[in-house]
Amino acid sequence: MRRERVAAMRGSKRGDGRPERGVVGGTDGASPQVPVLTVALDLPSARILAGQASVIQDLQFVMDCCKRLLAELARPEEDRDGVVPQALWSSALVAYARCFGKGRNFGLSTQDVQDLPLHGAVMKFHKWVIEERKKLTARPADPFEAAKIGAALSTSEQAERRVEGIAIFSTGHVLVDVIGVRQLGGLASELAKQTADQAQEQQDSVLADAQQLNIDSLYRLPPLRMRPPTADSAGEAP
Repeated sequence: MRRERVAAMRGSKRGDGRPERGVVGGTDGASPQVPVLTVALDLPSARILAGQASVIQDLQFVMDCCKRLLAELARPEEDRDGVVPQALWSSALVAYARCFGKGRNFGLSTQDVQDLPLHGAVMKFHKWVIEERKKLTARPADPFEAAKIGAALSTSEQAERRVEGIAIFSTGHVLVDVIGVRQLGGLASELAKQTADQAQEQQDSVLADAQQLNIDSLYRLPPLRMRPPTADSAGEAP
């Protein structure tokens, strides 16, 4: 069963009676401050906010992977575990590209990247990251892209020149350098900040919509579970 992180989203009333903007909490696993009773909202505005929250969570994961990867790359090459850097980089690519996935109605678009206050070949780097992710999840049409097959020949000094055997060379996955890791982490950070600003605005809309609902019907809804189920409740129906 997947453990879910909870981002605290709080709203209250200003002195003038208008809803106060809620605070979108972090996704770092810290204990959120949430109301005692919380129920799910199935509203169009809430669906948009949920999409924004999922994007922020993916981007935070990208930043975490890049931070860990920089620490791995700082180690002497002979002390590195070859699997760990590749796993971290692959995970970061997948999570980043998932924010822009096709058919994801509430994800990011290339316009979001263009709107960032960044200079340089930002869009070119973004497109490169997306293409690298595609290579990770798709088998190449040409198998020679993944491996090279060669014939091991006898030395030319031998009287009889012949094929001694067959050699297989696996093409290693591309692991970007420190500069590329920093670029991806920085890009994810700026996108997360931009999306968080949008989410705070969207939270105002959700709060206003929720306050228009019938309060008795809200109290009849089952409460949202804010922490992983215990061993006693693991077998219960969701």
